[in-house]
Amino acid sequence: MMKALQLDHPQHFSLVSLPECPPPAADEVQVQIRAIGVCGTDLAGYLGKMPFIQYPRILGHELGVEVLGVGSAVTHLHSGDRCCVEPYLHCGHCHSCQQGRSNCCESLQVLGVHCDGGMRERMNLPASKLHRSNDLQFEQLALVEMLGIGCHAVARATLQSTDDVLILGAGPIGLTVLEFALRTGTAVSIYDLSESRRRFVQQHYPTATVLAETPANASAQVVFDATGNVHSMAQAFHFARFTGKVVYVGITKEPIPLDDPLFHRRELTLLASRNALPSDFHHILSLITSGQLDTTPWITQRASFEEAPELFAALAQPGSTTVKVMILGA
Repeated sequence: MMKALQLDHPQHFSLVSLPECPPPAADEVQVQIRAIGVCGTDLAGYLGKMPFIQYPRILGHELGVEVLGVGSAVTHLHSGDRCCVEPYLHCGHCHSCQQGRSNCCESLQVLGVHCDGGMRERMNLPASKLHRSNDLQFEQLALVEMLGIGCHAVARATLQSTDDVLILGAGPIGLTVLEFALRTGTAVSIYDLSESRRRFVQQHYPTATVLAETPANASAQVVFDATGNVHSMAQAFHFARFTGKVVYVGITKEPIPLDDPLFHRRELTLLASRNALPSDFHHILSLITSGQLDTTPWITQRASFEEAPELFAALAQPGSTTVKVMILGA
């Protein structure tokens, strides 16, 4: 038997025992979970605010893992390899998959969201979903999926160097958008109510303009909303210039009221950004390995597997100053 942390219903975890993993199938790999990043999706699931999570659920999709064994058809991975996990299990046959957009497969199963994830000791995964990088630490590997969210969102916006950008929300996802928006050479402003989050941006991203208040009027060609807050998402249209774009990176269960006259008058473009693509994982691993992307500041707290329930309760409290929490493998 092996232990796992199961979210039985909102705000209630239990430590459960699972049967041992069977030997991996021909195209699978068995892994030991070494590091688990806690993200906004996990917290939303804990609070009962994530529309795609049903209970009970084993959370965990930001994973740094060690390969324990490989199936008979797997040749690119070996025992002892360190990998990050692309946690988007796609069918390969639907319209989206045929377009090369497996991130929004019509029957997508995201680990820790639609199906059980990595808050356990070991699991079997499709070998195609593991991206190896033996030069990186497990905690660095567990950050790759989160960084992929911002990387993909910025790619969706097709930013030009002459654009100016406003990011609403300086939580972990907003920060990943900031990371990749700045790399395009655009002028970037970022807004957050939290003083500690604004301080983090000022310290680690000095070229960004940090805002304690939202702009009084249209101020950016491209607006990213990374809050997942229905009021912020509705208001985002007011900050976009004529002919501008609004990109929803965060998600909410609530209907978003849309000011249609404003939307039409400015001829705005509204985009959703979901998950990330395999190419995003490869790109981010290359950036971290080459030293072009420093992950050191991101991890602001660590916790053991057993401490996770108390950790989630603390993170759910208003005023949390944590940027990224890493749970060490069971």
